[in-house]
Amino acid sequence: MTHLAKPKGKVLAGLALAALGVVYGDIGTSPLYALKECFNGKHAVTLSPENVLGVLSLVFWSLNFVVSFKYIAMVLRADNRGEGGILALLALVRPRSPTHHKREALLILGLFGAALLYGDGMITPAISVLSAVEGIAVHHNAAGGLELAAPAFRTWVIPITIIILTTLFSIQKRGTASVGRLFGPMMIIWFSCLAALGIHGIVQHPAVIAALNPMHAVWYIQRNGWHTFFVLGSVFLVLTGAEALYADMGHVGRRPIRVAWWSFVLPALMLNYMGQGAVLIVQGQPAAINPFYSVVPGWALYPMIVIATAAATIASQALISGAFSLTQQAMQLGFVPRMRLIHTSRTYIGQIYLPGINWALWLGTVALVLAFKTSDDLAGTYGVAVTGTMMITTVLFAVVEYRIWHWPLWGVLSLSLLFLIVDLAFFGANMIKFIHGGWFPLAAAAVIYLLMSTWRRGRQQVTALLTESSLPLDLFVPDIEKRKPPRVPGVAVFMTSIPDVAPPVLLHHLKHNK
Repeated sequence: MTHLAKPKGKVLAGLALAALGVVYGDIGTSPLYALKECFNGKHAVTLSPENVLGVLSLVFWSLNFVVSFKYIAMVLRADNRGEGGILALLALVRPRSPTHHKREALLILGLFGAALLYGDGMITPAISVLSAVEGIAVHHNAAGGLELAAPAFRTWVIPITIIILTTLFSIQKRGTASVGRLFGPMMIIWFSCLAALGIHGIVQHPAVIAALNPMHAVWYIQRNGWHTFFVLGSVFLVLTGAEALYADMGHVGRRPIRVAWWSFVLPALMLNYMGQGAVLIVQGQPAAINPFYSVVPGWALYPMIVIATAAATIASQALISGAFSLTQQAMQLGFVPRMRLIHTSRTYIGQIYLPGINWALWLGTVALVLAFKTSDDLAGTYGVAVTGTMMITTVLFAVVEYRIWHWPLWGVLSLSLLFLIVDLAFFGANMIKFIHGGWFPLAAAAVIYLLMSTWRRGRQQVTALLTESSLPLDLFVPDIEKRKPPRVPGVAVFMTSIPDVAPPVLLHHLKHNK
């Protein structure tokens, strides 16, 4: 059984809960580091009330345009038998390409986009868990602001991060449903805390709500000019779970993802970002050390570190589950070799576990933590992979709109141009991080693309050799009718990936068993 088309009642509630635990962990933990990177990162903007309102306005409208409109409202409509993600789009558009050259171009785009997502699947767990655990290295001082803890205390950050990551990857074998039931209630607590902390911050400076006015974003761009381009790379951190959201559609379905977003995730995120902005305006530069923990009252700091660490651990789930779905689709399309795949649900075909991919991601994630050591340094690697995949998704989605849904060309071009303008702006802003770590996801994607394209080329050559040496069906069937070999009751099925020729296994069966 595949996903229910329109789950209702308890089924919908259960799947929406699973969506919180599986789909929204990544984007849900962006408040841990997004505004911190805007006001305290390598390309930080000057901290002033006007700039805070401008950045918050960019955050609000970016979230609603990219996630609410592009992905939730539009891209989620493009599924391949319930599965989402860039390879699902590729499977939809590949048969409709009219010429070999166009088909090959789309194939290269889709494969490289998938390869970028694998790179992101290693970065997301590393930065999410590391940024949360780093909370143990700050404490409130007597004036209520944040200070860095003693260096000896901070030495525990990396070992704790690695232990948490190892635990996370160890429980993947329990399956999406079990992980969702385990993580879903925790994410309800997390998003509730985000909303409560946001309200706590907003009360300190209610005027921060003015950031909902898009003119604050426009005025920010006018004031800061080209520096806005640098800040966009940090603002993009609030969007990093959008592509994973689409890739995970096969695990819970389209409707639960939408219900969870509108009813719970988006309101909690925006309240928290607004609360952080309010505290930045009130406290000034001391709050920029870590805006998220600056919103937390002193008495709740360490309980919140525990909750944030749990949520950040869960955040990694979106990309891990997405990598499983991506690999399954890649196997079906012949881009990677067959590997062990375990179905973890009797009800939903999209809930799967691949041990080989799971532990390969773990190895890459731990290596990143050991190499970069801090979330600030890892932030330089973050964003390049996702923005690249988002652009490729826009192109493939345009082909779906035109060739599958038969939209008018002017409508397809208008919408795609709008999406591409935003995608290119974020991609260019993130490419500035290239020398600070942005090279890593591109290098990882290049290696993965090389492996997938090489495997595909090898399969094509093997298929060509088998086709040459095989007996065409239009010769095989008349020969069988003439020879009339002995038959036994029952039906035998001989699997083949080459149409119009007799399967080699069938020919061997006839030759040896008569």
